[in-house]
Amino acid sequence: MESLIPVWRTFQETSKSGCSFGLRTAPHMHPAIRLVFVLHDHQPVGNFHDVIEDAYQKSYLPFLNLLQQHSTIRIALHTSGPLAEWLEMNHPEYLNQVSSLAAAQQIEIVGGGFSEPILAMLPSRDRIGQIRQYNQWLEQRLQTTVTGMWIAERVWDSSMVADLANAGIDWTILDDFHFKAAGLTNEVLDRYWTTESDGRTLAVFPGSEHLRYSIPFAAPDTTIEHLRFLASRRQGAIAVFGDDGEKFGVWPKTHKTCFQDGWLQHFFRLLEENQEWVTMSLPSEVIRSDSPGGKIWLPECSYREMTEWALPPEQQIACINARNNAKSDPQQALIVPFIRGGSWKNFRSKYPEANEMYARMMVVSNRLARMPRDSMTDKIAYDEAINSLYRGQCNCAYWHGAFGGIYLPHLRNAIYQELITAENALDRAEGRPSTWVEAVSSDYDFDSKTEVRLSNEHFDLWIAPSAGGMAYEFDLRGQRHNILATLDRRPEAYHDQVRAGPGRARSIIDSSQRASFKHDGLSEKLRYDNNRRKSLVDHFFDVDASSAAIVSGEAMERGDFATGAYEASIRRNPDRMQVLLSRTGNVWGIPFTLSKAVTLSAGSNTVEIGYRLEDLPNDFCQHLAVEFNFAGLPAQAKGRCFKDTNGSDLGHLGTLLDLKETSLLSLEDEWLDIRVSLECGVASNGGHAGFWTFPIESVSQSEGGFEGIHQSVVVMPHWIITPDANGCWDVLIRVSVADHIVTP
Repeated sequence: MESLIPVWRTFQETSKSGCSFGLRTAPHMHPAIRLVFVLHDHQPVGNFHDVIEDAYQKSYLPFLNLLQQHSTIRIALHTSGPLAEWLEMNHPEYLNQVSSLAAAQQIEIVGGGFSEPILAMLPSRDRIGQIRQYNQWLEQRLQTTVTGMWIAERVWDSSMVADLANAGIDWTILDDFHFKAAGLTNEVLDRYWTTESDGRTLAVFPGSEHLRYSIPFAAPDTTIEHLRFLASRRQGAIAVFGDDGEKFGVWPKTHKTCFQDGWLQHFFRLLEENQEWVTMSLPSEVIRSDSPGGKIWLPECSYREMTEWALPPEQQIACINARNNAKSDPQQALIVPFIRGGSWKNFRSKYPEANEMYARMMVVSNRLARMPRDSMTDKIAYDEAINSLYRGQCNCAYWHGAFGGIYLPHLRNAIYQELITAENALDRAEGRPSTWVEAVSSDYDFDSKTEVRLSNEHFDLWIAPSAGGMAYEFDLRGQRHNILATLDRRPEAYHDQVRAGPGRARSIIDSSQRASFKHDGLSEKLRYDNNRRKSLVDHFFDVDASSAAIVSGEAMERGDFATGAYEASIRRNPDRMQVLLSRTGNVWGIPFTLSKAVTLSAGSNTVEIGYRLEDLPNDFCQHLAVEFNFAGLPAQAKGRCFKDTNGSDLGHLGTLLDLKETSLLSLEDEWLDIRVSLECGVASNGGHAGFWTFPIESVSQSEGGFEGIHQSVVVMPHWIITPDANGCWDVLIRVSVADHIVTP
């Protein structure tokens, strides 16, 4: 040890002379507490222009204007890519104002994935691509440097660390819920931490749930007192607020609170009046001036509410009750941080429709990954495909919680529109011929079973043989619309509150809060589906089954074909492909074979579906109804209606129809330029089809309360089945889509 003394003395003397050898000679003196205020503004791909404009006028613009009046109030601002592109098109002056405040270092610009995707959902290549593309856009447009990013919905997976670092990200913000789930306590969450994966590191700030709930819902003085408490606990503490900008003006009653009643002005003034001990700091400044609290590896997680929403309804309620019970029991209080809900990825299990969108997105992503840009004949189309893929990864339509999410048809439609656009662009990039047809099979939806994709230049039809031989996606490539972007009606944890009705319903999270109802009669609309609301779903009902019984769900399913597994084979010709689906099942215990052949030709805008029943007993007599669903074609809307063979208007697309001996029924949507026609030939026993139609309407919650939403319209051609002398019955159905609607 004695030999080291001269070295230590030399170091001390050198330090006194002012040379630090790269080390701090003395700790930087911070104010008692620093407030890091991170705002997240977002509008999803496909949201309505008027909705975004309303948010701009009520929240984004007044917040920015007020911020500019208070130069010492400094924030980090994340504006999602879809919203930024909308602002550039509609209010570029807003972005100019943001750029000016960034240059003055009053705002730090926060990056993210361009289209606000859930990064945990994406392959590594798309994570990095999304982040780099948006950082480049922000730095060019706002003339600033981006070092941090917003994690969409704070959905975290430790595998993301290396990708974020490789994309040029130094820091991000998650919820304190993530840190507590890793075993950290409140006392050490007043600083940032470092996490690591694959040898790459990232700084992570813990956002305060307390501040998230108190701002702007509690009195401003309440937040100041909380900051005072944190400051008294540790000199130089950091308090982090990170939440949606829409809660300052868009959420119910918040525009009045924040701007008309002056909550935000008062809050800013209190911060200014207390500058001697509380300072607003930007995240990158904290990273430069402070060392991290230590290293931490955070579990797969999101904010508390999201982990609850990802659970099935019964387990969701059980999780909430368990957490509330533990909070109220001193002996169990310590386990509260470890009572977590489910994984965000299991929304794809809870909602098969989310998995269908995800699977479709992965088809496009994988196709792009197999196609180097340099090999493309049209590089502009290739770049268009990348941009559309990224927009098709926008998170909002893939999940559901206190917001509409997957329940909102226009968001689901927007996802499919972007993914179909990407496929069309890749066809151009590859130089695909103008007419073509193909049939390919693979496990597209990751259920370890094979699906079939039947396509030409007009259509993309996706069939699941193992799930009733149903068609689960039907893309109209010209209109860039999936007419099977449906949603099944299923139980939700909040449906008991809907049944309680207005004035009696209480929030399942906070029983002191009354739930609001946007529509009347919602409890009567709570119905649940026994089968997927898709197409080519084969039902057998009693001969006397009525339209009313079908609509109400009281008609009993007498066969096992609607959900049973079909065997599938593909017949290929150069310009014609056929998918043959066959199942030996039973009705009332009577066995027979049902086959359906789905045929598509190159250049054709018609899908032919031939049904054949074989091995029927002579006395067989039963009702067959083939279910088709059509989504994205709204009910009770002008220019959207049913039409008969003569072109006569039969009512809007939510109309209940019970048509006898009808050969053709069309659905028209002038807004989308779609006319879909179902034409049923005369059956082999001489029978003509009847048609039943009725709407599928779900009951969901949004930030505005409970609401009913039109999801799809069911069209069921149906026949009374009697066999011929050979025990057979058959019929041909044609589904055609007009290139354009010709209006008088």
